[in-house]
Amino acid sequence: MASNKYASLVPRFLKYVQFNTRSDEKATTSPSTTNQVDFLNQLKAELTKIGLSNVRTNDQSSYVFATLPSNVEHPTTKVGFISHVDTADFNSENIRPQIIEDYDGKSVIKLDPKGEYTLDPKVFSSLKKYAGQTLITTDGSTLLGADDKSGVSEIITAMEFLIAHPEVKHGEIEVGFGPDEEIGTGADHFDVADFGADIAYTVDGGQLGDLQYETFNAASGVVKISGTDVHPGSAKGVMVNALQLGIEFNNALPAHDRPELTDGREGFFFLQKMDGTPDSATLDYIIRDHDHEKFEQRKQLFEQIAAKINERFDTPRITAVVKDQYYNMADVLKKDMTAVDIAKQAMNNQGVKPLIFPVRGGTDGSKISFMGLPTPNLFAGGENMHGRFEYISEQTMDKAVDVIIEIAQLVTK
Repeated sequence: MASNKYASLVPRFLKYVQFNTRSDEKATTSPSTTNQVDFLNQLKAELTKIGLSNVRTNDQSSYVFATLPSNVEHPTTKVGFISHVDTADFNSENIRPQIIEDYDGKSVIKLDPKGEYTLDPKVFSSLKKYAGQTLITTDGSTLLGADDKSGVSEIITAMEFLIAHPEVKHGEIEVGFGPDEEIGTGADHFDVADFGADIAYTVDGGQLGDLQYETFNAASGVVKISGTDVHPGSAKGVMVNALQLGIEFNNALPAHDRPELTDGREGFFFLQKMDGTPDSATLDYIIRDHDHEKFEQRKQLFEQIAAKINERFDTPRITAVVKDQYYNMADVLKKDMTAVDIAKQAMNNQGVKPLIFPVRGGTDGSKISFMGLPTPNLFAGGENMHGRFEYISEQTMDKAVDVIIEIAQLVTK
């Protein structure tokens, strides 16, 4: 099934999702997996084939960069479009997309043959807004990879369209495709100077109209606990149960401040993993808040709880290590809203209502904005990302291409 508007868009997306490009947070290399390197190299070949210039791998970041030269004589703002190629920590092997044409907005979509996994509008209310559209889903055994191969597909399709239609006037456009966004390290070494844009956009958002310039401030928190493990029959006054101390630490955090109990601009502590025995235990957290002052308070509280528990022992039993991951890009973009205003106008020109709200997460644009390149986030179309219930609308993908092309034209005038 090809896109009605951009013939190569859906076939390109369906081809890209076949590549397992899952990143690996435990890896010590960058990119974290060789599959990402292989896919990025294939993108390089494709970008060259469709006619982009200066196609290269940036040694500093492993991003693939390319340029679409200006087709006007006057100086323009150089705009960049960026997406990531890796997928999240879910089964990414043997992805078999399914196409649901002319979805009615109310039927249950059976993903696997047995019907064990379904997309039910009673559970996933977002389905109701896609009546009459063509949906691409998983088969229930993998994720889809729309995060962010939809963005990759949309950017490349937009560049292909502009090359084929020189009557559409645009300035110099830079595109970039990078690794390891899902593990939070992909943009650590982004080379702003080599990329060469004046403003940029990550095409990595969700539903139609998403325009995001406010993200969390983010940190990781790792709690390591050393216990004393003895036979439980003679444990009184001797045993120090590392698991029990882990429970005590977690219970000392604000009870309401968890992802499942918060929304909007409410921050949280999220216990992602707890491993151990009475002898030793490890708790892995992420710490999030939109407000920088509250973010700092959360990190201090995390360390203070460990210190308070340690007061009971002759030697410290708990270490709490907090590491910043990224910051709220609104702190940068609010100083100059040009990139956001252009995106709003582009969406309005294309009949798309901008949906602006604080992201309960982050994008590569968070880090890139703090490097000096204003980079808000545009919708790419994915719904229910990071799992087997992921899906995307063909019509939303078309609109994402429309908006990319419209931005390219707006910055040229």
